[in-house]
Amino acid sequence: MVITANATSLEVKGLNAYYGSHLAVKGVTMQFEPGAITALIGPSGCGKSTLLRCLNRMHEVIPHTRVEGEVLLDNQNLYEAGVDPTDTRRRIGMVFQRANPFPTMTIMDNVLAGVRLAGRPKGSASLEEIAEQSLRRAALWEEVKDKLQRAGTSLSGGQQQRLCIARALAVDPEVLLMDEPASALDPISTIKIEELMRELRGAYTIVIVTHNMQQAARCSDYTGFMLAGESATGELIEFDTSSKIFTTPKDKRTEDYITGRFG
Repeated sequence: MVITANATSLEVKGLNAYYGSHLAVKGVTMQFEPGAITALIGPSGCGKSTLLRCLNRMHEVIPHTRVEGEVLLDNQNLYEAGVDPTDTRRRIGMVFQRANPFPTMTIMDNVLAGVRLAGRPKGSASLEEIAEQSLRRAALWEEVKDKLQRAGTSLSGGQQQRLCIARALAVDPEVLLMDEPASALDPISTIKIEELMRELRGAYTIVIVTHNMQQAARCSDYTGFMLAGESATGELIEFDTSSKIFTTPKDKRTEDYITGRFG
């Protein structure tokens, strides 16, 4: 893995996430290696997706939610007063579980939607060049270059997901969050998404939530295992390199989960 000189550091310290009075994520502290892929695994309801949404302040979009603790992007706490959440979400892009291209927009307009809203990245050229570069990074250019004016929803499910990745990349983020990006896709499309993640690491710090243990083992450099107890509060049980998590985990609960004894 080649890590670029400007790879971004991302760190969480003492993070608690609430839905109303319910504590959904408790006391998570972890550091995401710059330019690497970190997978968050664990059974449903353990707080993986909630933690992911806290990283770019998407959690607060949900009514009656709040966050305690720190999320540090290059040592700046993103939850400090005065930090613009819109700028945070540009710097930390997100790809959701189901592909969500804008149905009334063409392929080209889908890619450029965020750019037109947030403004062009520094030093960028034309919108057409930004779109082509983003589609190439998302490994989609060769498949769509002759039909850029067709609706984004005209693409297959796997292509739509890569279109959404291109849209996230177009605004020049530093971190890319992926919430089960291949869970709704067929095996061939899943392989393409995994190959794309491996191609993007080094240039971006990537955090992925997945229920697929094989996918986490194949794609990630680091893995965090989360679990919710009787109170349904999610906690980080173990965090290490993926090779250690999937071969010699330290916690018996981690071993039981990855070997299929529960979850």
